[in-house]
Amino acid sequence: MNSALDFRNLPEQLNLAEVFLYRQLPARADAPALRFEGRAISYRALADEVDRATAVFRGLGLELEQRVLLMLPDIPEFASAWLAALKAGGVVAAINPEQKLEEIEYYLRYTRAKIVVAHASARAALESALARSASKTRALIVAGSPGRHLSFEREIAAVKPDPEFAPTHRDDPAVWLFTSGSTGFPKAAVHKQRDFLFNALVYGLPIVGYRNSDIAISIPKLAFGYALGTNLLFPLLAGGSSVIFPDKATPERIFELIGRERPTILTAVPTAINAMVSAPGVSSVDFSSLRVCISAGEALPSELYHRWKRATGVEILDGIGSAEMFHIFITNRFGDVKLGSLGRVVDGYEAKICDDQGREVARGEIGTLWIRGDSMALEYWQQHEKSKQTFRGDWCVSADKFRQDEEGYFWFCGRADDMLKVGGKWLSPGEVENALLTHPAVGEAAVIGFEDADGLQKPKAFLVLAPGYNASDQLAEELKTYVRQSLAPYKAPRSIQFVASLPKSDRGKVLKSQLRG
Repeated sequence: MNSALDFRNLPEQLNLAEVFLYRQLPARADAPALRFEGRAISYRALADEVDRATAVFRGLGLELEQRVLLMLPDIPEFASAWLAALKAGGVVAAINPEQKLEEIEYYLRYTRAKIVVAHASARAALESALARSASKTRALIVAGSPGRHLSFEREIAAVKPDPEFAPTHRDDPAVWLFTSGSTGFPKAAVHKQRDFLFNALVYGLPIVGYRNSDIAISIPKLAFGYALGTNLLFPLLAGGSSVIFPDKATPERIFELIGRERPTILTAVPTAINAMVSAPGVSSVDFSSLRVCISAGEALPSELYHRWKRATGVEILDGIGSAEMFHIFITNRFGDVKLGSLGRVVDGYEAKICDDQGREVARGEIGTLWIRGDSMALEYWQQHEKSKQTFRGDWCVSADKFRQDEEGYFWFCGRADDMLKVGGKWLSPGEVENALLTHPAVGEAAVIGFEDADGLQKPKAFLVLAPGYNASDQLAEELKTYVRQSLAPYKAPRSIQFVASLPKSDRGKVLKSQLRG
């Protein structure tokens, strides 16, 4: 049904709600689009709620390119509000609802949102933020008492559905994706309508192979571009369905949902994969419904890949995407997985490795990843100087260090601020982490740099031990020796610190800035 869509020649008039949801209605009206708490929500029912939410947003005065801010967990209203904001011609931004007061104030001020749709659990903090700001934002509250605001459910039940799509252009602003910056508040990458359809047509459908029989489930949440693609947009475009749930994606919760919903596609990050294969109940889980696990967020250690395959038998396609490019642009493929690498560039994108002057380096040398393709953001909102550093003509200059081998596979070496230079040689923390993970005592590993007594940079490892092992100086020395046996001696950690857990962001990434203290 979407075979007529060509990523090389997208229609000028393009509205994401129309192409991702409404085009599927003739063939999939009664098929499940969403699966939530044991019930199925059909394409027809979802479209009806989107029509009604569109009418509500327009009734509140939403005009073209005005922002709608979502503060929602993974519930059906996230999907209907997200699609309705775009159907009405607005620009949608989504954040985790579990925000502190000062964070909500920032997002309201930064987005200048005309409308905010928030979960009732965030109402008190939102009301405080609205009271302390000059914002005239109208608030719709989901799944609880709205207080002095409007109830999303009551408003959409009382309104007449609005079938009209805003006549948006493929190059109109459509979505803000927030970057996971290590310091300060996140900045927004401003994306066009075309960006999301482009990536779905070059990555989601042809590489992962989404089809109408697929049932997707995700550990990351829909507020993040990664899960937004794999667990909402790509399944919708294919006529498939998505399992969504608002609570924390613990291994036990994922195992329960795999058993009950029988998903075929799992979206994950390496830390979550590690948590699942280390969970006591993993051996009793029936993973046979899964045909693939998608991994991104940070490079997947080859040892973790082997642990997962032994435990589940399910293939992992590891790749890399970014908020600046919306989604995955380099990936491994079915039948073409090169362990430790992030695979090859997705058709429709181009990638190169450059030095600090922007000159392409030789194969095998470490440099900065440059990527281009028609899902690149326009800019960082209100960040002109930073935008100029990152968006250079057609190219997006990442903060990641990579090398490309002679066969064209890309190997992640670390973020620019994570890379270490030890004895004048580049050291990738991920290489050391992977070596440590092959030891049975190591459950999780994170490597950073520290200055020794002579002021020289050396690697330091923070380790979470596997069950049954106890921290000791003897074990630390054993692990250092173990790494020296598989890597060059200068790469072995000079210091090891055992910890109960590693600090992680709400995206599941290890926060190395906190480890540096």
